[in-house]
Amino acid sequence: MSKVGIGIIGCGNISEAYLKAASTFPILDIRGLADMKPEAAQARAAQFGLKSCSVDALLRDPSIEIIVNLTIPAAHVEVGLQALRAGKHVHSEKPLGLSTAQARTLLEEADKHGLRVGCAPDTFLGGSHQTCRKLIDEGAIGQPLAGSAFFMCPGHERWHPNPAFYYAAGGGPMLDMGPYYITALVNLIGPVARVSGAVARARSERVITSEPLKGTKIPVEVATHVTGTMEFASGAVVSIATSFDVPRHRHSHIELYGTEASLSAPDPNRFFGAIELARAGQDWIPQPTEHPFATGNHRIMGAADLAFAIRNNRPHRASGALALHVLEVMEAFQTSSDSGRHVTIETRPQRPAMLPTHLPPGELD
Repeated sequence: MSKVGIGIIGCGNISEAYLKAASTFPILDIRGLADMKPEAAQARAAQFGLKSCSVDALLRDPSIEIIVNLTIPAAHVEVGLQALRAGKHVHSEKPLGLSTAQARTLLEEADKHGLRVGCAPDTFLGGSHQTCRKLIDEGAIGQPLAGSAFFMCPGHERWHPNPAFYYAAGGGPMLDMGPYYITALVNLIGPVARVSGAVARARSERVITSEPLKGTKIPVEVATHVTGTMEFASGAVVSIATSFDVPRHRHSHIELYGTEASLSAPDPNRFFGAIELARAGQDWIPQPTEHPFATGNHRIMGAADLAFAIRNNRPHRASGALALHVLEVMEAFQTSSDSGRHVTIETRPQRPAMLPTHLPPGELD
């Protein structure tokens, strides 16, 4: 199978993980890196022995079929539109856009040009999460009835070198970490039908405690504690909380409760992790992982799946339609909190196809 040319726009913190994982998938041919700060692209290119260039040069390169968009959230749609208009497929970091209205323009532009849009997260393709999906589909917990999902921490200003965007429009714990949790849940039990939410903002200003900006004050423009309930089209009801205001907690990442058993799923921000199953009156029993990609960080897997999908003319799993649905759900928590009403979710993507249980290294088909 012929390689697929890849260009990466955005050479910040997350780009290192993408480039480290790229060698796992021989189908990917990284043709160049670009950033609005040329020195950032040059430094990352030197680190990995790649070529850096301007954004315009990257978009003009006829050997590039997919642009991987790793810019800040506020630039996701603008850069994505540029890539689509240059005739490139796009795989974006999450979220797909700052709003569903904005993100829809990206999908509409892709349809106009006969191109594809993919979007992170792709961690649901990891071996542990795919094993959870197989267990649920095979009836291990019976009919899913309810569940819970928790991401809570003190805030990203403790570790990120430039965390201001986490507290600006497009940031906050729900838009930052919610994509991992909600995408994982949609993969496991299908799309969300209705949302209710309540949100809070503990402080209007934060102080960075990480280097190199230690001591810098940053404004907080978004809710930093977001909670609510998702009613799934399947009938399951799942509670969720995401927060940058919690010092510590003891909640599991994701639990699903069915008519026959309960399932504890691993951290959806990882491709791997422990899986446990428990029936009424019994202890939790560890479950073996049956799928590949159950160790390590494969944070370019969604783009690799897009490349395989293009070559094999099949749907890609980390799709724009899935990301739009997740964005609509995340947006609904704030809308519900502001209005005091439930919010009906309009989009209804299909669950992504499961990965085969036995794949050669680097293959996704």
